[in-house]
Amino acid sequence: MNSELQTSDRKRMPQATPEGQLGSQPFVVPPVDVFEDESGITLLADLPGVSRDRLGVRVDGESLILEATASTAQPENMQLVYGEAHYPSYRRQFTLSRELDTSRIEATLKDGVLRLGIPKMEEAKPRRIDVRVG
Repeated sequence: MNSELQTSDRKRMPQATPEGQLGSQPFVVPPVDVFEDESGITLLADLPGVSRDRLGVRVDGESLILEATASTAQPENMQLVYGEAHYPSYRRQFTLSRELDTSRIEATLKDGVLRLGIPKMEEAKPRRIDVRVG
């Protein structure tokens, strides 16, 4: 696991759909991929069936918290007679490194995938030191 971001869920990555309990409401821990380069980290979370208005992303102190609820539109003029599809609630929490600049997080949701770009603080980025001769 990457040193910049640690999961604080009860289940560890990369389990596909472990389940947990948030109070009395069950939730699914979404699978997440984390990539790192010299400028920061990119987090990709699979959240199928989640729309923007049912997604919450927040930073609380050193914690990054993802919460969402999936939904699927019922076909018009039809009544559900039998259903196996559940509309889960998702929740995932991470502890962020102090090297990350949480004020500049960028988030996009497309085709059920949440993409978070979390840049490193300028002082935490690698830099080249010029060496003078003499």
